[in-house]
Amino acid sequence: MPGATGHDPTADTHATTQAHGGEHDSGVFPPFDPATFPSQLLWLAITFGVLYLLMSKVALPRIGNILENRKAIVDADLAAADASRQKTDAAIAAYESALANARAKAQGIANETRETIQADLAAKRGAVEADLAAKVSEAEARIASTKRDALTHVDEIAVETAQTVVAQIIGDVPADSVRAAVAKASKE
Repeated sequence: MPGATGHDPTADTHATTQAHGGEHDSGVFPPFDPATFPSQLLWLAITFGVLYLLMSKVALPRIGNILENRKAIVDADLAAADASRQKTDAAIAAYESALANARAKAQGIANETRETIQADLAAKRGAVEADLAAKVSEAEARIASTKRDALTHVDEIAVETAQTVVAQIIGDVPADSVRAAVAKASKE
């Protein structure tokens, strides 16, 4: 209760503010007060100089070294990647060359095998055809021999058959007359 004691607490605060603020009672914010410009410019120059020296002697060389190291690492990585790419390209070219050689060799082997098989088949075919021709000529000779034998026996069979038929129809007939009749009939 301010009225009970008779003392206002805000009055002390105003009194202290007025006591300290009474020295510069111009009413302007101190950094914008033209009276403090020379001291502010001096401290600005000192601070700028110290920061410039610190940056130029300490911080910027460290940053430059870091950038150079990173550039060297990146360049080394790019060179290694280029070398790897060249090795890969060379390996791919060697692989394709080996593949083409293998295909050509396989084609040559296939052609050689095909020619060998065809030559072997032709030789076997020739042997089989020769064997068949020999067997055919042998069979033809046997057929001709059998035909000659059969033709020589045909006359005898015809004579016997005619004699048997005539004997049943007329009676016995001499064998010489039947042979003469069959020989005459076979010539016509």
